Amino acid sequence: MFRRLIESPSAYFAAAAVLLLIIVALQFDLRIPSRPGGTVRDLALLRNRGDLNVVFILVDTLRADRMSLYGYGRPTTPVIDDLANHGVIFERVIAQSSWTKTSMASLWTGTYPAAHGVLRFDNAIPREALMPAEIFKAAGYRTVGIWRNGWVAPNFGFGQGFDVYYTPKAGADAQLQRHSPGAASIGGTDEDVFVAARDFLDSFGQEKFFLYLHLMDLHQYVFDDDADDFGPTYSDAYDKSIDWTDRVIGALVDALDAADVLPRTLIAIASDHGEAFLEHGREGHAYDLYREVVEVPFLIIPPLILDRGVRVEQTVANVDVWPTLLDLVGLPPLPGADGRSMLPLVLAAGETPATPAPADLARPVVSHLDQHWGGRGEAREWVSLTDGDSRLIVRAGRPDSAEFYDWSRDPREATNRSAENPPQLQPMLERIDRYRRDSEPPWGVESPTIEIDELRLNQLRALGYRVGS
Repeated sequence: MFRRLIESPSAYFAAAAVLLLIIVALQFDLRIPSRPGGTVRDLALLRNRGDLNVVFILVDTLRADRMSLYGYGRPTTPVIDDLANHGVIFERVIAQSSWTKTSMASLWTGTYPAAHGVLRFDNAIPREALMPAEIFKAAGYRTVGIWRNGWVAPNFGFGQGFDVYYTPKAGADAQLQRHSPGAASIGGTDEDVFVAARDFLDSFGQEKFFLYLHLMDLHQYVFDDDADDFGPTYSDAYDKSIDWTDRVIGALVDALDAADVLPRTLIAIASDHGEAFLEHGREGHAYDLYREVVEVPFLIIPPLILDRGVRVEQTVANVDVWPTLLDLVGLPPLPGADGRSMLPLVLAAGETPATPAPADLARPVVSHLDQHWGGRGEAREWVSLTDGDSRLIVRAGRPDSAEFYDWSRDPREATNRSAENPPQLQPMLERIDRYRRDSEPPWGVESPTIEIDELRLNQLRALGYRVGS
């Protein structure tokens, strides 16, 4: 068979075509895709492979509507755009809080804040909770987490299941600028995360791995001189930092490519919360639950280039992130999770024409914030419910404080329509009451309170927060 093949004229034509492609690629600096092509139906088969790595990139403080991928007018994310346009884009994703620890506890455990109970600066995830890294480790993966935000430090329970979980050594780069309105400077930059990740790939890239990278430069408004000159304001600096972070992610993907692992690596990009720029009278985050601080991206770049990218229009939540990713790679689900796998939504959206999505996956999602999370006084909890275009924000136990918004008419949440008594208002209030009354930790124990020494408190204060008083 081999001799007939090499003697066939068609073999010579095929070889000549490949040679021509290589010459053109070299001449015009084009790259031959290192991932194979595929269709949305191939996503459902990934769970059968058994060789997939997972790289989970958390971009701290990234609001979705500032990404060109989500329709923003500035070209802030060209690298991510190119990757995600041949992958899966979730159009509307709601984070479960507007500050890191509560939000990340929901993301990692797949449970809402009232269930996991990590609402204050000194709360921690209990050891009894099963985390995704533990599931990966049990399945034979090498598990590594590289982080720069003290709210996900191991003393708060976020290191469970990781073989290695650490903050990289800070390098020095005088070319980077910081322009955050509220945060002091923390050591190092996301370049240090990149270097640590590249070193990991050099040493262990041929093993099956789960790699978590928590990027912080956007939280600090870090950018370099190559960023587009969007303008002088804090909002402009934020956009410049997104551009910088986009290029850091591009370098990470190039490192995966250089290590020859892209064809067997699934990449996910998510965020813990957004950032406000006076839309409701505040700058920053961790103060309220308006759209600008809870709507975040969720993107999946599979180990194949989809012939047609998938955009999921239904509202999903950060509690759905890990149920979806674990389902994609064929690992056991998180026990007792409020989140659900959104793979059925992905498959339905990717059909031509799109098929109806499972009705039970289109459900309201919750966000939750204790405004006194940084202190020791009485709780002041706010809860929001997002149900399609209807949005309710209310202080717990205070129905008179309700704010109702209709995103179809008022996407910026400028007009509180609760006084109009819309028909959705009372059922949404009742649903929030049930959420607060009936939520329990699936692992059977409450979130512990831990002692934090002054050194760690000062490290957390360097992020720009008042904590511990």
